[in-house]
Amino acid sequence: MSAGKTFRHGQILRLVSGQPIVSQEELRRRLAQQKMRVTQATLSRDLQELRLVKTQEGYKPEAVPEENGNGTLPLPPLARALREFLLDIRPAENLLVLKTPPSGAQPLAAAVDASKFPEIAGTIAGDDTVLIITPNKKTRDSLQKKIEALVK
Repeated sequence: MSAGKTFRHGQILRLVSGQPIVSQEELRRRLAQQKMRVTQATLSRDLQELRLVKTQEGYKPEAVPEENGNGTLPLPPLARALREFLLDIRPAENLLVLKTPPSGAQPLAAAVDASKFPEIAGTIAGDDTVLIITPNKKTRDSLQKKIEALVK
């Protein structure tokens, strides 16, 4: 996946998790406000790849798992993002540092934020690093175990 596409996917996930977006046109306009020009066809493919579906409240991650054609169930958004982008987990006191390839931090951070883990006080994403802040070392250990279980 190209860096531009990865970044765009992260921005789409951030936008739809932040406020209701009820149409592709509205999503296209919001991306354009961020200087990201996309065609309707590209946006349609992005929504399909991200497994976002249109609901009465706007675009949301697909809720009902369906077979993906090869007899297996799709991964939840966080598990999918972890398997696609996570290279390494580095604990540091009450912090978790997630290393990704270049441009992988934004989509991974968006998926972490959307998971709404109670252990997370906040996240910060750069280009290839996501910093997850937890209240203390005990909650960091709990969160690290949950994340590691999702990538197995």
